Amino acid sequence: MPGLFGVWFKIDFMSEKTHVAILGSTGSIGTQTLEVIRSHQEKFVVEVLTAQNNADLLIQQALEFRPNCVVIANELLYEKVKEALLPLDIKVYAGENALAQVVEMDTIDVVLTALVGYSGLLPTIHAIESGKQIALANKETLVVAGELITTLAKNKGVNIYPVDSEHSAIFQCLVGEFHNPIEKLILTASGGPFRGKSKSFLEHVTKEQALKHPNWDMGAKITIDSASLMNKGLEVIEAKWLFAVEKDQIEVVVHPQSIIHSLVQFEDGSIKAQLGLPDMRIPIQFALSYPERLKADFPRFDFARYPNLTFEQPDAETFRNLKLAYHALEKGGNAPCILNAANEVAVAAFLNDEVGFLEMSDLIGETLEKATFIKQPSLEEYKETDKQSRIITQQLIKSKV
Repeated sequence: MPGLFGVWFKIDFMSEKTHVAILGSTGSIGTQTLEVIRSHQEKFVVEVLTAQNNADLLIQQALEFRPNCVVIANELLYEKVKEALLPLDIKVYAGENALAQVVEMDTIDVVLTALVGYSGLLPTIHAIESGKQIALANKETLVVAGELITTLAKNKGVNIYPVDSEHSAIFQCLVGEFHNPIEKLILTASGGPFRGKSKSFLEHVTKEQALKHPNWDMGAKITIDSASLMNKGLEVIEAKWLFAVEKDQIEVVVHPQSIIHSLVQFEDGSIKAQLGLPDMRIPIQFALSYPERLKADFPRFDFARYPNLTFEQPDAETFRNLKLAYHALEKGGNAPCILNAANEVAVAAFLNDEVGFLEMSDLIGETLEKATFIKQPSLEEYKETDKQSRIITQQLIKSKV
């Protein structure tokens, strides 16, 4: 029977080791994935490691896990990595094209995509086309081209296992419920470091303040997205494609304690929730080991330490990115791709002290209005949309300086 995401799920408990390719192994998700694998070497083998610029850590990881090959996207660092790994006979490749090609290796079972932003799209497409199972930590892949990705996965019989804590929570709530229609998905948000703050306050916040997330330890880009609520907006779009629901079936609730990671409401009114301490290793491990739950020594949640779990509505008027994401989802076509490209440029500009915190939303909104809308884009049109949208946003930034 068809399973979650409109893809066919095979219940196949692992009898042999699963060979894993980690795209973005030196980032936050990548390093935590290696922690999980380090604890379960009887279950997993690292087949591929990749990094953008962090050659030193990539070399260190390769020396420990001895993958079949590594890819350093920055071609200027190729010789450094190659020379360091030459004695171990680990194959070394470089460049963006190598990232997309390496996932086609026959020895790979699962590709964990932890690349940042739009860069995850093409490697994920190549992995699906090669029949690899996907552990998806790169939400932008589904934001940019959700219909294309999910259709391709269904046609190839590939499962997409969510790694985002919110979507993993929904996935866990749906285990055993795949035949029951979803009435509503409820994504929880911490509210970030600026929960409850006014527009006048946000006009003057610094990147240092925005990078101090109250509950999660994440990379710079996703931390800024969390502070602006864009991360939650992107998750809304991702949820639409992962779980085959409509925009009106996805609700966002601010839950400052980050204990309930998301909820599912069914047609009889029952609600299931997945709880736990904020720890990305749990959804990573579940995605890699599904349908098994592997023993872990992660810290346990203690109800006595959390006597109050609170919930509130997000302030979408102050944090406009959430509203912009819902608008892009409703418009459809390449609008989410425009949203994502504009946001990536805007966040980079904020981190570079070129624009203010609230100006990021202004840039994204203006780019959505100016970029060419395509109702049913092809892959090439998605690529062109991403390129055009980035140029528009960059021009808008220059005009404001």
